[in-house]
Amino acid sequence: MARKFTLQSRTAAGDIDFSADLNREQLAVATAPGGPMLVIAGAGSGKTRALTYRLAWLVHHGIDPSRILLVTFTNRAAREMLSRVEVLVKQKTREIWGGTFHHIANRILRIHGTLLGISPDFTILDREDARDLLASCVDEAGIDIRQRRFPHKGVLAAISSFLQNTLESLDDVLSKRYPMFVEEIVGIEKVLVLYTEKKRLRQLLDFDDLLSAWLRLMAEHEDVRDQLARQFLHILVDEYQDTNKIQGAIIDLLAARHRNLTVVGDDSQSIYSFRGANFENIITFKDRYPNAREYKLETNYRSVPEILTLANASIAQNVRRLPKNLQAIRSSGLKPAIVPCHDHYTQSRFIAEYVLHLLDEGRTLADIAVLYRSHWHSLEIQLEFQRRNIPFHIRGGLRFFEQAHMKDILCYLRVMQNPADELAWLRLLKMLPRVGSALSRRVWRHISDSADPVKEVFTVETASLLPVSARPFYEDFAALIRDAREIDSPAEIIDLVLKRSYEDYLVSHYDGASLRKEDINGLANFASQYKNVEAFLADVALAGEFSGENVVAGPDEQEFVILSTVHQAKGLEWPIVFIPWLSDGRFPSDMAMNRKEELEEERRVFHVAVTRARDELYLIVPEIYRNRGGNLVMMKPSRFLTELSRELTEQMELEEGLPHLIGGDDRNLLPSDGGM
Repeated sequence: MARKFTLQSRTAAGDIDFSADLNREQLAVATAPGGPMLVIAGAGSGKTRALTYRLAWLVHHGIDPSRILLVTFTNRAAREMLSRVEVLVKQKTREIWGGTFHHIANRILRIHGTLLGISPDFTILDREDARDLLASCVDEAGIDIRQRRFPHKGVLAAISSFLQNTLESLDDVLSKRYPMFVEEIVGIEKVLVLYTEKKRLRQLLDFDDLLSAWLRLMAEHEDVRDQLARQFLHILVDEYQDTNKIQGAIIDLLAARHRNLTVVGDDSQSIYSFRGANFENIITFKDRYPNAREYKLETNYRSVPEILTLANASIAQNVRRLPKNLQAIRSSGLKPAIVPCHDHYTQSRFIAEYVLHLLDEGRTLADIAVLYRSHWHSLEIQLEFQRRNIPFHIRGGLRFFEQAHMKDILCYLRVMQNPADELAWLRLLKMLPRVGSALSRRVWRHISDSADPVKEVFTVETASLLPVSARPFYEDFAALIRDAREIDSPAEIIDLVLKRSYEDYLVSHYDGASLRKEDINGLANFASQYKNVEAFLADVALAGEFSGENVVAGPDEQEFVILSTVHQAKGLEWPIVFIPWLSDGRFPSDMAMNRKEELEEERRVFHVAVTRARDELYLIVPEIYRNRGGNLVMMKPSRFLTELSRELTEQMELEEGLPHLIGGDDRNLLPSDGGM
């Protein structure tokens, strides 16, 4: 006889015990009466739970699901919340309008877009298709990007995106974010006008058009605006601190009638201004909604009290903020440790050796993350992990040397070391104006037949293979190769390439050129420890030895230490976090130290990094930096540390010759749970 098992459903909808499932702060949010609500949700405070139960409360109390709008920053987050709500209230909630801004915009434009001349059957361009269409507009506008420093298609796409998402003028966007292209404003505007017209004629919308068309629809058609404002009786917005100007404007219009608007976010985690996020949306919410109720989620379920005390003290240094004080639910643990290191090489050694120590103490690779301000800060750490066979994974990005701009630069060094490196030559030649794949192969075949391909690059015969219009660019390239060949130092070669040619290529071909240039300068600084190109490239080659499928052998083969920028780590957590490069000019970055608003955002980035840690936090300070001239430069500890009371941290000392650390708390002798 077959055995039977009956799945027990939870209590009926009328028996949901909100007070048993939520803490006092969350319960206040979930059961609020309505009207505008600002929910300041600190790190690790269960904001998703509070928002989910708020939805359940509304449905349970008779609000028609079709009159609820839930806006999240990923469609997955919306699906998970709505699925949870269905379990709670025991009724279908598919009629709730849930998803990202772009997802909701797509639905609305399919219904009302004809008022703007947009067919219900419009096509959404993906990022690459949008760039290709922009490239065709550049050709149609008669602009030769090979003869002048004009933005490449990817940069044009970024400019177009900023225009729409920030609601700023082209002149403002260029002067603030792309000053190198201010003189090309007439050509850029011509291209963007053509781009807009082509999309209109072909019924195409890119991702940014979805939002701008939605806003224009409501601004130009009062009847549609009123219809949508009447329909959405309750509006809930997650991660409100990350909304941009156009998203903020859309929400304000939708909420204008019923004003039942719940925005949930943490101003202390607003760190995406470089993507167009508008800090003013959350910081001035109560100015726009004077009668808004303010709720705070301050109970933190993630970190030990010592980590939260430091996080609170640090973010309190910011002047423009919404006050809150994270409170730990967990029992006491270890204080955050400040680890002074002689230099940035010692810093990498410490992280690698202490990771191995933690593994000996029973921790796993998956327990550990290294979070840094800029991608190039991980360079030496990656190589040190590689040398010690410590498996690691770069979250949300490529390993340092796998990035396109790194490959570009390294190809100059590769042809210095190995003049027969076909792939390197082809990559370099294709970067020249008016030289495509076919022509680069033709040049390669010619120089490869020579006993000395580099020497052959300088000949008149080689230059004659190119069309007349391309020869000036080729001659500059040949002169650069000639000069680079006379240099032994890889750092000096990188500096020469950047100064003579690559910086122009960088700003015209890549979005985020300033950050990429910072990467290249970091690469040059790293390369300064090598006397010749061969030794440098040998270590670079080692950095690619591990693949994602071959990180470790044995039963733990899927485990690895996470290496990540702080921006990529937002929303995640680990038991143990290392934050390297805590020196002024590195973290905070030197680009942010002269402007108050930027410095405060840097401090918010530090706050995000600190609050990723559950059990242990290591704040690493290199004291000396060897610049590319070989000179030693004293580094100041990060102001994010010196502005704090010393009582909040414990200092650890490195002792040469010992396998592990000896600190004020004998941390290397403690069990991995800190002795709790």
